[in-house]
Amino acid sequence: MASIEVEDGPVEKVTAAYRRIDREARALRKGGETRTLDQLRADIALDLLLGGQGSGGERTEVFLYMDLFTYLGLNDDPAELAGHGHIPAGLARHIATGPDTVLRRIITDPLSGQVLDLGRDRYRPTAGLGEFVRVRDRECRRPGCHRPAQACDLDHVVPWQFGGHTNADELIDLCRRDHRLKDEPGWVYRLAADGTLTITTPTGHSYDSTPPPLHEPRPQSPLTDEPPPF
Repeated sequence: MASIEVEDGPVEKVTAAYRRIDREARALRKGGETRTLDQLRADIALDLLLGGQGSGGERTEVFLYMDLFTYLGLNDDPAELAGHGHIPAGLARHIATGPDTVLRRIITDPLSGQVLDLGRDRYRPTAGLGEFVRVRDRECRRPGCHRPAQACDLDHVVPWQFGGHTNADELIDLCRRDHRLKDEPGWVYRLAADGTLTITTPTGHSYDSTPPPLHEPRPQSPLTDEPPPF
């Protein structure tokens, strides 16, 4: 056995490459493959490097979170690349202006920074509710787990068979491991109206998880109770 590693590469390309390899590996596992995910990822990566097409061939989507003023060059606040972390403003602008980049307007609550809606003006049709939840959550909602939402399962906080509803107020992203853990006896999940998820373990300990805001909360105007008009 031997190993190969990409020493240095553009963060957006490395992230997209891993997402494609991971997605195809998971698809093969669902199709009955007995190899482990790590084995499948390695085989798919080698197949692609040697000129194959993997099991798919479509492009892979990654999420880049960037403030409008950073995009316009009016400030240099760092952006966030899902699954990687913060990246410099200059690199974020370079990625955002690429020929294949698709931009999406996201509506946020000005006071909390939480996602309220996805703008519909973009080049590809929306994938709907699932896409909204993944953009909102960014990562697996179990505190301490940082698997990107694109690689997670959408799960009902209240199980469907017990009256749960398929809407943004009752759906969360959980990685496959934490999705399975949620169904074990003694685990209790509660989702508040503000998006805070409280997980109570079989030992009675509780932990809170709130989707990270897309921007810092903005203060109200000192002359009015209304938030600033932006």
